[in-house]
Amino acid sequence: MNSSNGASINFTPDSQISYSDAIKYWSSVPPTVDGVLGGFGYTSLPVTDARGSVTFIRKAMRRNPEFERASRDGDPRACDIGAGIGRVTRDVLSQVCIKVDLVEPVEPFADQIEQELEKANALEKLGTIYKIGMQDFTPQQGHYWIIWCQWCLGQLKDLDLVAFLRRCSAGLKKGGLIFVKENNATTDEDEFDSTDSSVTRSDISFRSIFQMSGLKLLMAEEQMGLIAGLYPVRTYALQPIDYTES
Repeated sequence: MNSSNGASINFTPDSQISYSDAIKYWSSVPPTVDGVLGGFGYTSLPVTDARGSVTFIRKAMRRNPEFERASRDGDPRACDIGAGIGRVTRDVLSQVCIKVDLVEPVEPFADQIEQELEKANALEKLGTIYKIGMQDFTPQQGHYWIIWCQWCLGQLKDLDLVAFLRRCSAGLKKGGLIFVKENNATTDEDEFDSTDSSVTRSDISFRSIFQMSGLKLLMAEEQMGLIAGLYPVRTYALQPIDYTES
């Protein structure tokens, strides 16, 4: 876009994000695993992804004694951010936590969660379903052992993401961690996708945002074994900096 005097105006990719456009798009997608995974639900992707996530959590427990101790502290709860229909809760978080809350603003997805998580619900592992966007969600202070964000943070503008991660930090119990599992751009430049009004961030961008959010990066690992042609997917384990300074 050019200004009236002919000078070029550069917009950052995240400035193009529209929360209403994103909700409109995702509300048109079938509330199925195939729908939330963009047509890859019938491939090896869901199983490979889930196994990688559980393994990553186990590694974090082995490498971080405080995180491992917090898991034994009577109430290892998790919060699944951008939960979709509950796939990550069902296949990952319910395997390591006693109860999982879910945050999902797309009504057809949120309405499908209880059906998808019937077994977890029977085991009383299904917590509260918050039908709101990340930009409006504030976790209960000191409540969660794990806050898991997967394939959803690209829907937030940079400053809203920083504010959200700061609120998540306050929502962690002592020793708890924030996990971010997201696509990474293949260059150092972030990429805007007009289809669902989201941004695919580079690894450099994520690390900068984590620093601005007051988070220390403890671990980062690329998910291996994914289908060829997809963006690289990286998982980050994050701890509030003030934990390490106390």
